[in-house]
Amino acid sequence: MSTRPPVRDRGPAIVFEQVTKRYDGVSAVDALSMSIDAGTFVALVGTSGSGKSTLMRMINRLDQPDQGCVRLDGCDVQQEDVIKLRRSIGYVFQNVGLFPHMTIAENIAIPRRIAGAEPVDIGAALERVGLPADFAGRLPAQLSGGQQQRVGIARALAGQASYLLMDEPFGALDPVTRDQLGHTCRRLHDELGLTTILVTHDMAEALLLADRVIVLARGRIVGDATPREMLAGKVGTEADAMMAVPRAQAARLAELGG
Repeated sequence: MSTRPPVRDRGPAIVFEQVTKRYDGVSAVDALSMSIDAGTFVALVGTSGSGKSTLMRMINRLDQPDQGCVRLDGCDVQQEDVIKLRRSIGYVFQNVGLFPHMTIAENIAIPRRIAGAEPVDIGAALERVGLPADFAGRLPAQLSGGQQQRVGIARALAGQASYLLMDEPFGALDPVTRDQLGHTCRRLHDELGLTTILVTHDMAEALLLADRVIVLARGRIVGDATPREMLAGKVGTEADAMMAVPRAQAARLAELGG
């Protein structure tokens, strides 16, 4: 059961104010404004080059806007101490980035060690993401891709983050493992009361996991709705076009099953 307060009671946690980011004169994000309420699980969806990853990376200052402002809990992230800022944010990406020469326990412990905080309970951290405690002494190369990604999630949350940013974290995994990890992240989001942003090109994944789906194209928002509203086709032409693939897949499966 979720322990998080109702979304409507917690207010905006992340706010983009007329944010623009350009690369070689081309806008990856174009005068974009939006707010994300605390406790919400948001999926950013769009084709390659739509601005999804750039938008998310500006939250933890891996990128910075050319114009506009990104606020976290009301504060301009560009004015915050970057180390302190990133301690409040868990970041998970497709290539995991585990240190190959360190044990699983050492990898998970890094955020707390850097912060000078009390050591994390490695056994509890592994159990949280569905891994046995005896994995602690293994090296990353001894784990499957899905297991390594679970360790990456455990590491992202080890610093007691309030925010979880995930940039195509399941893209290199097989469909079964991808589905399992998606549900693990949704469970952790609910249990820990996180504010989560998932970047994905998979509309079906977004619909199944998120509270809110934001569709990007050319660095702008072309759709912003709940999964139910997306399925109803009431969002807009470009957003509705993203629904064509999962709809066709569902229709084909129904045909095969019938």
